[in-house]
Amino acid sequence: MAYIRLIGVLVIILGFAFKLDTVAVVLISALATALASGIDFTQFLNILGQGFLDNRMVSLFFLTLPMIGVIERNGLKASAVNMIHRLQNLTPGRIFDIYLFIRELACVFGISLQGQVQFIRPLINPMAQAAASVEAKLAPKDVDRIKARSAATENFGNFFAQNLFVASGGVLLMASTMKSLGYSVNPTGIVLYSIPVALLTLVLVFIYNHLFDRQLAKKGRGNID
Repeated sequence: MAYIRLIGVLVIILGFAFKLDTVAVVLISALATALASGIDFTQFLNILGQGFLDNRMVSLFFLTLPMIGVIERNGLKASAVNMIHRLQNLTPGRIFDIYLFIRELACVFGISLQGQVQFIRPLINPMAQAAASVEAKLAPKDVDRIKARSAATENFGNFFAQNLFVASGGVLLMASTMKSLGYSVNPTGIVLYSIPVALLTLVLVFIYNHLFDRQLAKKGRGNID
């Protein structure tokens, strides 16, 4: 009968399969698990409320949304697009380097670029393909590699720099979770420890992109010969 406690997993699977409201599915799943484990409804509400209090710092992220909205409304994102458009005579790797720098800088201020949709597909990937096709015609395999490298650059910047903003949801969640477990962790400390990771990512990806440029250039010279 101990397996009955896993009924919450079944509720989540069915809820997502039928595309029901995510929050409602999670709450019903938690309630079903609690009742199956012998926890009454009042105790369940106490646990739920205590969990909210322990992680209430996460909601501080909403206080930064007006500031981020004002910055984006005044053209910060558009300025980044225009700056990338003005870049000329660049190799694909250098385009990726510049975008990665912009991506990490945006994370410092908590600005979401929604990179794959708004930057990579319509802007970075076509520019990189155009830069690579200057010296030689691209084979379908090369086009796919550039597409993959474009998407990877966005993922590198988003994943390794997402904790550079002290009021981001991830930073606040980690701080509140560690605090509830008895560890003295503050958001500023998490950001400080995230800075070396972001800088190391810049260096490694720059080297990675440089090697990619050399491969394309070598192949281009081979086609010319």
